[in-house]
Amino acid sequence: MKTFQYILLMSAFVFLPFIVTTSLFAGVGEHIPSDHWNYEGEQGPDHWGELKREYCKCKTGDMQSPIGISVTEKAKMDDIIFHYYPTPLKIINNGHTIQVNYGKGSTISIGHKKFELIQFHFHTPSEHIIHGKHYDMEAHLVHKGEHGELAVIAVLIEAGKENAFIKTLWSNFPKEVGKEHIVPDIRICASQLLPKNTQGYYNYTGSLTTPPCSEIVNWFILKAPVEVSKAGIGKFSSIFRYDARPIQPVHGRVVRESY
Repeated sequence: MKTFQYILLMSAFVFLPFIVTTSLFAGVGEHIPSDHWNYEGEQGPDHWGELKREYCKCKTGDMQSPIGISVTEKAKMDDIIFHYYPTPLKIINNGHTIQVNYGKGSTISIGHKKFELIQFHFHTPSEHIIHGKHYDMEAHLVHKGEHGELAVIAVLIEAGKENAFIKTLWSNFPKEVGKEHIVPDIRICASQLLPKNTQGYYNYTGSLTTPPCSEIVNWFILKAPVEVSKAGIGKFSSIFRYDARPIQPVHGRVVRESY
């Protein structure tokens, strides 16, 4: 009996470090879907701040995104300089949206600051409302600065002509949730997602629009929309029926509008 107990005890010492190590590093470099929050019901946006302590900003923050933009302060602002380069397609269905993870080396420059593009993803309908208008979709190109701050370029999408770039992405929708799908023979360039005019934009300070709702985002919402066919919008919304956070209080923030 004592021998059996000793074997059990030693087995625990052997496997416990493995279990702890696996728990600590699960998700690092992997794409594990977050299923503890969504866009409706008891796990929807009204309750995000109550689901986990790390999500408290979703409830208590006063610089949250998205917002409705109606009153702006016109200002002469720096042009956004895009340095986007082709990269192999790396696409993932994370359970909330379709996300494209971008290769290193593509950046934007705004004034003296540089931010590297790390991924882009989509929401339907648009999260930001511009002068009372909801667009059909909104793309977010997420860039990271050297100190961890984020600059997000929001591209508004409306129904119109077919978009070859979007069609390529939609044709490679991953069937499996949470696993990055790499298509090495398809190279994409994020510049194909941008409108022809990228210099007209709205700018304000806000947050991530998904948990943990961290207030670390400098938002740049391009005024000129891009077009995607109704069929293309329909294909996305057939998988993600609604993945847009409701608008949040402005709380006295100034929205600057370039001219």
